[in-house]
Amino acid sequence: MTPASSPAVFKLHQMTQTTPTCLWNDSASIEELTYAIAHGAVGATCNPVIVLGVLKKEMPLWRGRIQALIEDMPAATESEIGWKLVEEISARGAALLDPIFDAHQGRNGRLSIQTDPRFYRNTQAIVEQAMRFSRIARNMIVKIPVTRAGIPAIEEATYRGVSINATVCFTLPQCIAVAEAVERGLKRREQAGKDIAAMGPVCTIMVGRLDDWLKVVAEREGIIVDPGYLEWAGVAVFKKTYRLFRERGYRLRLLSAAFRNHMHWSEFIGADAVISPPYSWQVRYNASDVEVVPRIDRPVDRRIVDALTNKFGEFRRAYAEDGLAPEEFDGFGATRRTLRQFIGACHDLDSLIRDFMLPNPD
Repeated sequence: MTPASSPAVFKLHQMTQTTPTCLWNDSASIEELTYAIAHGAVGATCNPVIVLGVLKKEMPLWRGRIQALIEDMPAATESEIGWKLVEEISARGAALLDPIFDAHQGRNGRLSIQTDPRFYRNTQAIVEQAMRFSRIARNMIVKIPVTRAGIPAIEEATYRGVSINATVCFTLPQCIAVAEAVERGLKRREQAGKDIAAMGPVCTIMVGRLDDWLKVVAEREGIIVDPGYLEWAGVAVFKKTYRLFRERGYRLRLLSAAFRNHMHWSEFIGADAVISPPYSWQVRYNASDVEVVPRIDRPVDRRIVDALTNKFGEFRRAYAEDGLAPEEFDGFGATRRTLRQFIGACHDLDSLIRDFMLPNPD
């Protein structure tokens, strides 16, 4: 039985129809985005790893375009051509979401495009690229990393009217810094008499990547803990952050990303937030027996939080509001691991284009 004919296929659609929780697709692949929209998705996110995967999966669709770009841009580097492809893939996905953008008045119907992760230390470069990417389509949302240089870039881009999606984010201190930066940008924009009604900023928490990092720490430091507890770290951070955001009235939503288990979806049902699973996880969720009921206000078991807090300094840094200062964001283990992967994907994309530009003579 195919996912499309499965009796459980309406799980995600049921969530979007009965709760405030929104579904975005974690890919710009047209095939995967079309599936997601059919099951209630109202947005999409992307990153360099995902773009590379789309190109490899859909190479027959892009081979001719890559060759044409190489011919049309004779002085361009493989990186410049690669980023041109990123822009075109993003524009194609944005077109699918354009009717949703109108229906949701800008809050949803957006396609995320990520700024070059190699700019993570350069505020000006991030802002300039964010401005350019925001002009690709009216319903673009631009990903900016939550690094030391990324925080002022988030404020400035917001002030200039860019809807941002804060990424490379795993901790409560990062989320608070993002929320405050967005608020500063929105207030500056309001004071200048500029419109903010159609802006739709979000802050991603890569919940599964925090879990991944704590598992690395446990192995490295020989920490013994119930292995099931390590599946709850990202959930605990997300729920605490969501509660604080509501208490303080921040004007941006949280987004759950980096899925490793069903709790990265099911525990957030009922939130005025976004879940953004890749296609493969959407299929699994739709075919699951997980009940679609609100769980966002159910606290994580205190025993789990206490065990993680007592055993892992890295969890304490992620869970406490003062656990990290902005100048420490770049040094957090999950940040370093994720930036290395994203930057590695940029180099892999360069290599893919290079094979077209300079095919192996053998």
